Amino acid sequence: MQDVSSLVAQAREGRPRAVARLISLVEGASPQLREVMAALAPLTGNAYVVGLTGSPGVGKSTSTSALVTAYRRQGKRVGVLAVDPSSPFSGGALLGDRVRMSEHASDPGVYIRSMATRGHLGGLAWAAPQAIRVLDAAGCDVILVETVGVGQSEVEIASQADTSVVLLAPGMGDGIQAAKAGILEIGDVYVVNKADRDGADATARELNHMLGLGESRGPGDWRPPIVKTVAARGEGIDEVVEALEKHHAWMEEHGVLAERRLARASQEVETIAVTALRQRIGDLHGDRRLSALAERIVAGELDPYRAADSLVEGLTES
Repeated sequence: MQDVSSLVAQAREGRPRAVARLISLVEGASPQLREVMAALAPLTGNAYVVGLTGSPGVGKSTSTSALVTAYRRQGKRVGVLAVDPSSPFSGGALLGDRVRMSEHASDPGVYIRSMATRGHLGGLAWAAPQAIRVLDAAGCDVILVETVGVGQSEVEIASQADTSVVLLAPGMGDGIQAAKAGILEIGDVYVVNKADRDGADATARELNHMLGLGESRGPGDWRPPIVKTVAARGEGIDEVVEALEKHHAWMEEHGVLAERRLARASQEVETIAVTALRQRIGDLHGDRRLSALAERIVAGELDPYRAADSLVEGLTES
């Protein structure tokens, strides 16, 4: 068993091994997870969480690395959660962004962690909210959450980040059309990366047009900016940071930041509660109560909704 209070104290001091062990407890759904979360709760709420998402090949990892460089120039501590697809064999992350962001590996002001989705849809790992709490409590000023390559329906990052950045790139064919029903609706800042390629201006124009078609904003509402970058050379990254800072300031001024964090906490509680309930229902397989309800459904004496209500009532009372 780990000494949680000691690990938390070491994480606060910026010791990467302690941060790694805490996140491992989270990912492994350790029996000490409740103790970890209780210890971290008073220490969180200070980090600015930025989510980066987009289709495969748009340069998310390169952009994330460039943003780390920009924030480190400002003297800020940065945490990175890079969510990768899972190996079907080990369940671990396939790509390992720590390799792709190796230039920051020796920087004590940067903590980078690759996390596997482990089959969880939405572009994030199921343990991402708790891992964000660990990095927040460890003193990170900015936490960058990079999703796996997502399609139009995998937009969970919007519920986990203070600001969502959607990346696109020219030459992606019908990328904008394919994304418009999903990730183009969640962005607070849009980035057209690889802007040195042909078609970058056209991509930005098409994006601006499509955003305009879906607008229903009033005076004072946030209008997502479109920033062109060449992340591999660091070009345009300062403009992205400026856009992020403006959005952060706007959210604080209009109370949006507090609303988003309340919604995030509510969703986290709901997810934990539903997961616990699902586990308890799973424990009922082979239990006589479940079999009896199934028999009544087959006999036409009970519909499945009333049966489910009865099961939930029984679980919550027990």
